[in-house]
Amino acid sequence: MSLLHLAIISPFLLAILVPILYKLFRNVHTGWFVLPLPILLFSYFISFVSMTSNGQTFSKSAPWIPVLDIDFIAKVDGLGLLFALLITGIGSLVVLYSVFYLAKDKEQLNTFYVYLLLFMGAMLGVVLSDNLIVLYTFWEFTSFSSFLLIGYWYHKERSRYGAQKSMLITVFGGLSMLGGIILLYIMTGTFNISEIIGQASAISSHDLFIPAMLCFLLGAFTKSAQFPFHIWLPDAMEAPTPVSAYLHSATMVKAGIYLVARMSPVFAEEALWLWLVAGFGILTLFWGSFNAVKQTDLKAILAFSTVSQLGMIMSLLGIGAAALHFDGVDRSYFGVATIAAVFHLINHATFKGSLFM
Repeated sequence: MSLLHLAIISPFLLAILVPILYKLFRNVHTGWFVLPLPILLFSYFISFVSMTSNGQTFSKSAPWIPVLDIDFIAKVDGLGLLFALLITGIGSLVVLYSVFYLAKDKEQLNTFYVYLLLFMGAMLGVVLSDNLIVLYTFWEFTSFSSFLLIGYWYHKERSRYGAQKSMLITVFGGLSMLGGIILLYIMTGTFNISEIIGQASAISSHDLFIPAMLCFLLGAFTKSAQFPFHIWLPDAMEAPTPVSAYLHSATMVKAGIYLVARMSPVFAEEALWLWLVAGFGILTLFWGSFNAVKQTDLKAILAFSTVSQLGMIMSLLGIGAAALHFDGVDRSYFGVATIAAVFHLINHATFKGSLFM
């Protein structure tokens, strides 16, 4: 197993040790034992910046289910690295904030940090996997761990309701995405994302191409709270503030954005992709803004603002895909839309995480 694979699964390994550390060191806040890991991971991933800035990629493979020809392929490229740095960088700040937010004598810190580490590892797996089955496995891990984090204060009815609502909607989207993965495998004979992208032109006329695209978009829209699937996000704000800052501004809600960006080379040649991604994004942008101004609770305002910002990023990705469909115009304008989407991805994670905290 390579160092890259170890970096992805290290949060899961530390999650096993957290309950032991919690019992052994009762007088020390458990967050201090967790904090070094995201800092180390951020330092590790930032070392790839010079490589990816030159257009290079770094990939390592490990056998997982050889009978089905499924390998755990971890790949670092510009897109994956951006998300990995967000996950570990914002994660470091959230863990530091939680040390002072959660009292060690009043909260079950062992369960909180186990859930948080499970989520961190799952998100790293999603953005660094080059195999769709591995990506889907981590994708469902994010739904499961976010369910636990949102319902952390399980004695509150609203927390339980918000956790259940988010679980039902995001798992429904995940199952839809699994259908899309199976359809892509039928068309291409591989689960490897890089190989599927290489066959994109050949499969674009296949009868299963549009159904596969719709399945992927359904998974992306549910996870990234696009209209009308945005209804789970405001209820999820019953979670502790570090959870809201981490899941609902910086990482989990960006998983759908990542999926759209990752699969754009496969589906963007189909005009329907442009209209659906941009259309739902613009609708979500206005609907989130309209609802935000009606709220009286501060966290609710931030929640609907997040919905609006996610719609904006999604619409920009859709407009960026338009470069393939318009002739006789300066296509650089559409390229700027994609750059703006990536910029606002970082921008939103920074300012919304700060506002929550």
